Amino acid sequence: MTVERIGLGGGCHWCTEGVFQALKGVDQVDQGFLSSTSPWDAWSEGVVAHFDPAAISLATLVEVHLRTHSGSGTYSPGGRYRSAVYIFDATQSTVAREVIAAVAAERDEAPRTLVLPLAGFQASEERYRNYYRTDPDRPFCRRYIDPKLDYLRRQFADLTRP
Repeated sequence: MTVERIGLGGGCHWCTEGVFQALKGVDQVDQGFLSSTSPWDAWSEGVVAHFDPAAISLATLVEVHLRTHSGSGTYSPGGRYRSAVYIFDATQSTVAREVIAAVAAERDEAPRTLVLPLAGFQASEERYRNYYRTDPDRPFCRRYIDPKLDYLRRQFADLTRP
């Protein structure tokens, strides 16, 4: 099995972690803070997803990311909730840009999710990791993560874990 990695940032990392842990083919999700190169070197919340490209494509992961967070809403591109795909190589950059452009065109809006090289990762404190898995009944989980997981089960049913 080949394992690839992709960084994903947008909104709360608890939500992003819960979404990508629910997908078949994603073997590990590291929650924390990601940074890129200047001027995008400020730490922002996100995850690094480890996935098997034979089970789930990078294009699908990027599409899921775009459809489960507000990458087109008001946010600070340089801030804590930066909407971004953090890439590890040029091939990932091409795929991410194509998917971002396609989803933006579908929505008839300018693409706002950034494609950035991953320059650094700092894991969240242990007590925040696996946030949804450890207590899905938390009010935060019910309000913010459950609707994203419901969307996944409807729109990407063949790719979600039971």
